[in-house]
Amino acid sequence: MELQIAALAIFVGVFVLATLRKVHIGVLMFAAAAGVGVWMAGMTIDKVVAGFPIGILVLLVGVTYFFAIAQANGTIDVIIERAIAKVGDRAFFLPLAFFALTIGISAMGSPLAGLVMAPIGMPLAKRYGIDRMLMGIAIGSGLSAGGFAPTSLFGIVTYGTARAAGIDLDPLVLFTVALGTNLALVAAAYVLFGGFKLLNTRTTDGFGTAVPRFSKERPTPSHPFERDGNIARGKQAAQQTIQVLDGPRTEAPASGPQLNRNQVITVICMAGLVLTVILMSVLGASPDIGVLCFAFASVLTLCDPQSGKPAVAKIDWSTVLLVGGIITFVGVLQTMGAVTLLGEAAGAVGTPLLAALVICAIGGLVSAFASTTGMLAALVPLALPLVASGDIAGWAVIAALGVCSSIVDVSPFSTVGATFVATVDADERPRITTLLTRWGLSMVVVGPLLLVGALVLPSSL
Repeated sequence: MELQIAALAIFVGVFVLATLRKVHIGVLMFAAAAGVGVWMAGMTIDKVVAGFPIGILVLLVGVTYFFAIAQANGTIDVIIERAIAKVGDRAFFLPLAFFALTIGISAMGSPLAGLVMAPIGMPLAKRYGIDRMLMGIAIGSGLSAGGFAPTSLFGIVTYGTARAAGIDLDPLVLFTVALGTNLALVAAAYVLFGGFKLLNTRTTDGFGTAVPRFSKERPTPSHPFERDGNIARGKQAAQQTIQVLDGPRTEAPASGPQLNRNQVITVICMAGLVLTVILMSVLGASPDIGVLCFAFASVLTLCDPQSGKPAVAKIDWSTVLLVGGIITFVGVLQTMGAVTLLGEAAGAVGTPLLAALVICAIGGLVSAFASTTGMLAALVPLALPLVASGDIAGWAVIAALGVCSSIVDVSPFSTVGATFVATVDADERPRITTLLTRWGLSMVVVGPLLLVGALVLPSSL
């Protein structure tokens, strides 16, 4: 037990040291994981390195590379322009639309399938003047809610494990709890990150940039890609007003810019990516979004090598290292039994209600840095002693534990949060990383208090 406690202390200490010294946490975590694994856990260095999340590396690299090509050839800009034309001045509803779309995709079997919305939603939020934190939480909450649908992985693991242990957890009840919780979180994000101010914005300046209602000024875009697109569209609009003969002046067409050959191919590949993920999920397969992104990116770079070359430089290797180092250390802790030790300690708490609160907090804390699916499979059985006495409802404890382990996934140390960081501009990443860290870790406390109070407490009265 002493070794497990010491390893947990080192894990926390590395976070503190990296924060104080302002160094890359992933670098320190990987080095510390090797030291703890070899000297304290008796693992070989090969086994420690095997804990590095290759799947997440492939996911992040594939997603950022694929959509970097789409940005480089101008497809993302065209999609944004047309989406703006459809939504009009209703910027307030855009995060809600992405929340709903992500629920639908994530409910198809693989919760992480909803990540295909992030590289489109985050740049679109920038063009509307929407805080990227609001859009990120909307997409992340949609992923969490959809993941607990009866047809999706989180839901299947949670209610499947509960039923195997003799606990009658209705899949629709679980989904309702997840949906209600994540709706509440989106509402909170609207309050905290200026969502209701969007009611006073519109996009009628002809450039697709969100400006305040009644404002006559057009802000200068800060993103180079956006500025270049505006210049090109301005020239096109000017040319269309020139008539060979004397005639009336004309305006730019409202349909937006036309797609060229490479952009049409890119749109087909993007649609193919989403449809492939959905189809594979329906057929019971487990789609690897990273591999699919590499496959479609190969098609794009062969069709347009000039866009493929600069896209390599836009791969977010820093985030890959950050997530990889932390998850490697968590893998060492799991091998040592430190995670199991935390669960057993929670079960040893005398009061069932307090024990439920503790184990939900543990599930959220560990899931913020590791696989949510793995935590659900590991911690749901550990919660069974809490319901054996019959003092609290088993379905309530399991539902609370499951959702608590999911709503922390917007942490930048998890796959979901890391993807959000990777899909914003480089100058925004420090702010988004900081805010996602605060939000994700706050859910470790807020989630258990909210869900245990709403589900477990009434069942114990």
